[in-house]
Amino acid sequence: MRARNLQHRAVSIAVIGSDGRLLVHRRANTKDVWPGMWDLAAGGVVAAGESYAEAAKRELVEELGIVADHWELLGEGRFADDSVAMIGRGFLVVHDGPFQFTDGEIEEVRWVDRRQLETLLATESFVPDNVALLLPLLRARCAQFQ
Repeated sequence: MRARNLQHRAVSIAVIGSDGRLLVHRRANTKDVWPGMWDLAAGGVVAAGESYAEAAKRELVEELGIVADHWELLGEGRFADDSVAMIGRGFLVVHDGPFQFTDGEIEEVRWVDRRQLETLLATESFVPDNVALLLPLLRARCAQFQ
């Protein structure tokens, strides 16, 4: 799918702490797409026969080692570039951890407020799909990131 840049379904899950900060992470250098870049959300490809919600729950467990009780659908959109062609849904969960990074996909994490996020966005490379799709949805939903 990725080798041929085929359109697929994907999920992105923004994790906000109870204090309102956003959990961001730097992807492992071994990732096949956008290695070493920062990301706004956990997420990934929706498997055949899997719903968006099922994929989002699975990705949170795989990437962050958490189960979230309360979910909010932020919205849906399409993104395509030379690396990815997807139809994605963005979700929001509130969770303070603890987190476990057992699958090797994450190198580093940070909690950021709006000012810190803007600084990171200006100084670091972020995965473009979540900046294009998820960030506007997050800003529309969360006053602290407007």
